[in-house]
Amino acid sequence: MKKILIITLIIVVSVVLGWLAKDYFPGRNTKVEQITEKILPKPLDKYTIQNLSTARIPKEKIEVGEIIKEDTNFTSYLFSFSLDPTLKNSAKKKVTGLLNIPKGQGPFPLVVMFRGYVDQKIYKTGTGTQRAGEYFARNGFLTVAPDFLGYGGSDPEAENIFESRFQTYVTALTLLESLGSLSDWDGNNVFLWGHSNGGQIALTTLEITGKPIPAALWAPVSKPFPYSVLYYTDESEDRGKLIRRELAKFEQAYDPDLYAIDLYYDRIAAPIQLHQGTSDDAVPVDWSDTLAKSLEELEKDIAYYKYPGADHNLNPAWNMVVARDVSFFKKHLD
Repeated sequence: MKKILIITLIIVVSVVLGWLAKDYFPGRNTKVEQITEKILPKPLDKYTIQNLSTARIPKEKIEVGEIIKEDTNFTSYLFSFSLDPTLKNSAKKKVTGLLNIPKGQGPFPLVVMFRGYVDQKIYKTGTGTQRAGEYFARNGFLTVAPDFLGYGGSDPEAENIFESRFQTYVTALTLLESLGSLSDWDGNNVFLWGHSNGGQIALTTLEITGKPIPAALWAPVSKPFPYSVLYYTDESEDRGKLIRRELAKFEQAYDPDLYAIDLYYDRIAAPIQLHQGTSDDAVPVDWSDTLAKSLEELEKDIAYYKYPGADHNLNPAWNMVVARDVSFFKKHLD
């Protein structure tokens, strides 16, 4: 009799547990998971394109530092500013960069420049922007190019590889908000220039702000996150193992679409000049073809130039490209 009661009790418990399992564990979106999602913090939520578009970006003071180069037509300076990269009242971090001020009668229109990827081991202030920045300065444009956190004389970047990436947007947004502290800027005319991953930062900045800031893009990384990261994983020392491992964790907690630039092209209100070399071994030509087509279908103001035989740095067409950029900027001067 006792044995029968024990067996009966086991059956009853099994049925009850089975019922609970059906109710709470029916699939991916269970009640337990829903509750857990509400409880667990999601610190990277604040970096979605939508959330950054409504975030309050404080103005900071841009400090002009030592002279790096003296030229007949311009002077190059080191500059720095501080920001809270988390936008959550955490400790501020310093970002350094390269500033070119034309000689002559100011104030001047201004170009904010975002470089592409450079290995931290070989990076120095101005890498990736110096040559084009000096060309623009010779043609009467003030230029500012941030190093970003972890580079140059800047403070260290975030430990989380994706937060570090998203904080480049906060850096770009803070810099744009802080341009008024530069006395040599005319206070009105501002342009964006971005190369490779810097082109991706420029596009994302245009989506976040919705401002009509004319932008010149050189072979921009325009594939959506996280593919834009995965595409280059074979270049890392561990062949991408760390990135893929961290991405798996990220996708368990976050929706990558909320960080994907191709889903927010409709927010862009700026005229864009797009340049792409056909022999580019870093950004495939079809990426820029697709970007141009997507923007054209949305009836955005886009001019697309392809350069036969040109590489990722637009050589040997470099002189033609920067000349077109200057004409593009001057066309949009107020």
